Amino acid sequence: MRNMSLIAGHNGADMNRRHFLRSSFAVGACLLTSYPVLIERNLLRINQYRIPVTNLPVSFHDFKIVQITDLHYGPLVSLDFVAEVVQKANNLAGDIIVCTGDYVHGNKEVDHVDAVWPLLGELAAPYGVWSVLGNHDHWADLGRSNYWLQKTGQDLRHKCRKIEKGDDAIWLGGAGDYLEDRLGVDELFYNVPDDGCRILLSHNPDSADEPFRTSVDLIISGHTHGGQVVFPIIGAPVLPVRNKKYASGFVQTEKCGLFISKGIGWSILPVRVNCFPEIAVLRLVRRGSAPT
Repeated sequence: MRNMSLIAGHNGADMNRRHFLRSSFAVGACLLTSYPVLIERNLLRINQYRIPVTNLPVSFHDFKIVQITDLHYGPLVSLDFVAEVVQKANNLAGDIIVCTGDYVHGNKEVDHVDAVWPLLGELAAPYGVWSVLGNHDHWADLGRSNYWLQKTGQDLRHKCRKIEKGDDAIWLGGAGDYLEDRLGVDELFYNVPDDGCRILLSHNPDSADEPFRTSVDLIISGHTHGGQVVFPIIGAPVLPVRNKKYASGFVQTEKCGLFISKGIGWSILPVRVNCFPEIAVLRLVRRGSAPT
């Protein structure tokens, strides 16, 4: 009887161990699958970058640009989250705030456009808040998107603004969307002096490879979301751009410097792995300084 009790006890321990392992595996699998959807996608980072700029005037050395892009307000991106982004951007005390498109997610979602823009209108910075549109803003409703650009005073689409600091100036231009509009880069900077420092807001980084003739010192873009899923060594396997070198961060192209933000929202699938949503803070430095 004693041996039978020992055997029964041993079998019971094995069953408990197997049950524990199965439960642990199930919990682990659940965490692994829910983390990209429920956790990392909502962990907003503030990332700082030093960006070398050719022709940057002395007065603009260490000029601080706060960039917001690809909010994709809609499914799984709430207005509360957008409000948090706006508050954090304002609290960063940037010299200027730039917004580079895709503020809403869905197609033909006029109500989403009308819901998100009053929050974007609360952005404020000493040298202004300037915005362009992305492909999703065209798909949602171009007319309403343009209306809010103008109503908030942030409209830079197909426009150029001279930003003055002391005796120096830079010229900030806003391109049309690469997929749904004309870029219009040459027209934007037509009246800028030959030695002027030109910075372009353009939603899609593929714009850098287009055959415009004007010299541009820096393009600030988004659109890629950093790939959303980034693996060690191989990087992001899915990028919605023609030039697969344009994932995120600073890239020195043959024509100009290019910065690509990882953005905030999601596209295709609501996941992020090793690619946290970000508000990018760009500190402009004169050419010769190393980018970080």
